[in-house]
Amino acid sequence: MAITSCNSESSPAPEKKTETVILVHGAWQGAYAWTTVKSNLEKKGFTVVAVELPAHGDDTTPVAGLTLDSYSAKVISAIEAQSSKVILVGHSMGGMVISAVAEKIPAKIAKLVYLAAFLPQNQQSLFEISGNDKQTHLPNALEVSVDQSTIAVKADSLINIFCQDGSAEIKKLLLSKNRTEPLLPLTNKVTLTDANFGSVAKFYIRTINDHAIGINLQDQMIKTTTVKKIYSLTSGHTAHLSQPNEVSAIIEEIAAIK
Repeated sequence: MAITSCNSESSPAPEKKTETVILVHGAWQGAYAWTTVKSNLEKKGFTVVAVELPAHGDDTTPVAGLTLDSYSAKVISAIEAQSSKVILVGHSMGGMVISAVAEKIPAKIAKLVYLAAFLPQNQQSLFEISGNDKQTHLPNALEVSVDQSTIAVKADSLINIFCQDGSAEIKKLLLSKNRTEPLLPLTNKVTLTDANFGSVAKFYIRTINDHAIGINLQDQMIKTTTVKKIYSLTSGHTAHLSQPNEVSAIIEEIAAIK
């Protein structure tokens, strides 16, 4: 049933923001995971692009030959299509991607926002960082393909790991969109320098009840990198799905920080 306003006067259009927000999803997910956050920010006047990484979501790129550089190239393409600096947001594995992008085109990025994301040091891979996580529920739920090209999360563990606090609708969406993850990019080390990556302001959104990246590892990563401001949500790993309004509000606040 459609609900319409009784007010005959239309609401004024939001003031157009100068910076574009680029959203980068994590492993085992796609651009669809940002739908509500994207809509919320657009209603506030932001131009928003949710990037679909190769071989994720509905993208049909073959897995063979994909690397972390393949992911960063897709994001760089989205950034270079913008006329101004961007706020680059990465969730989970997307933190590795946005870090690699910031190293390559720091002048194009106003701010980096890590949402329950991997925040690497120079020459670290995602697998190397995650090996220090004593709280994650992921290891026992992973299955590597016979040819070792992809890695999957068992369907019966998916919700508990990624979105135990999500609505029934969100849980159904995650299950329906679940697909295997290219393995090689998770093993690729990222090269970061103080001159490039280090020059971009960083913000971190902690997810306290996270079953994929434990809060202790999140805090450990934050301590080893200069982070301008830290936010916390009492959510599971995919706060942009279970608490999209809160995530949108934080991104809006970060955008206003000088």
